[in-house]
Amino acid sequence: MRRVIMFNHVSADGYFSAPDGGLNWVVQDPEIGKSASEASESPGAGTILFGRRTYEQFESFWPHALDDSDTSPNPHRSGHRSPELRAMAVYINDATKIVFSKSRKDVTWKHSKLVREFDPRAIEALKREAGKDIMIFGSGSIVAQLSQHRLIDEYQFIVSPLLLGDGQSMLKDMAQSVRLDLLGATSYKSGNVMLRYSPAR
Repeated sequence: MRRVIMFNHVSADGYFSAPDGGLNWVVQDPEIGKSASEASESPGAGTILFGRRTYEQFESFWPHALDDSDTSPNPHRSGHRSPELRAMAVYINDATKIVFSKSRKDVTWKHSKLVREFDPRAIEALKREAGKDIMIFGSGSIVAQLSQHRLIDEYQFIVSPLLLGDGQSMLKDMAQSVRLDLLGATSYKSGNVMLRYSPAR
C-alpha cells in the first residue's frame, strides 16, 4: 500500500507562496535538501500529483534543470546549484506526473498524464498499486480535496523563520476542518522546522 505524502514550505504566518505565487522567500537549508535528495534516490520512479498551476510552475523549470553538469539550479535561489538539486531534478523528471485540470488541452512533459476530474476512488486505486510513496507539492486545491477524503497519509510542512505578512493560503478551499496527530518535529540550524502530521484516527 502506497502512501500519499504532502510536502510544502510555509511561512511562520501560514502562507505557502507570496501574493504573486513566488517562492523566493523560502529559507534555504542544505540539511533538508540532502534529506530530500536521499529519499528521491531510492529505487523506483515514483508518482507526483499536481494541480494545474503547480504543474505549470514545475513544467517551466525542472525539465531544463538537467544538463551535462553534475549539479542543478535552485528554483528558490537564482545562481545556486548543488548535487542534491540534481538528484531532485532526476526524480521529478522520471516520476509519473498526474495533473488535475479542466482547462489544459494536453500535457507534453514526459511521463505526464492529464486527468479532468478529481475522483477519490482513482486515488485509492493508485495507493493500492506497488511502488514508491505518492508525493504532492503545492497544489492547494488538490490537497484540500485529498484531505476532505482522508487520502493524505502524511503532511510535511517546512516552516520557515519568516513572516510574509501577505500571501496565498494553501488550504483556503477546505470545506471542513481535519484533525491531525503530530508524528514529529525537527528543527534545523537555519531556523526552519519540519512538522510531520497524520490525520487523526
